[in-house]
Amino acid sequence: MSAQTPISPEEVTSDDRLWGLLAYLLTPLVPIIILLLEDKKNRPFLKAHTMQALILGVVLIVFNILMGFIPVVGWCIGPIVTIILVIFYGIKANRGEVFEIPVITNFVKNQGWA
Repeated sequence: MSAQTPISPEEVTSDDRLWGLLAYLLTPLVPIIILLLEDKKNRPFLKAHTMQALILGVVLIVFNILMGFIPVVGWCIGPIVTIILVIFYGIKANRGEVFEIPVITNFVKNQGWA
């Protein structure tokens, strides 16, 4: 997120990192919960991750539905890709990193959601 002012590590609490991790691991449920919590949705770190995680969750759901139409191979690849991505991005969020997910981050920024 080079276009925005970077979030300093001092601003990121362990609570923020945990919510960031959960946002990716339990997407799209936890991002919706974060958006409903007044004290969480305005935190810079969570704001950067919440919408990314929500859109990623929706994209992965659609991806898995489409992969479900491909017998056997699609049934295996869809869930494996989903698990790998949510764990990878969840770990990065738990480390306190603000990162870009290709296409999704640009979409979120263009919509003004982050």
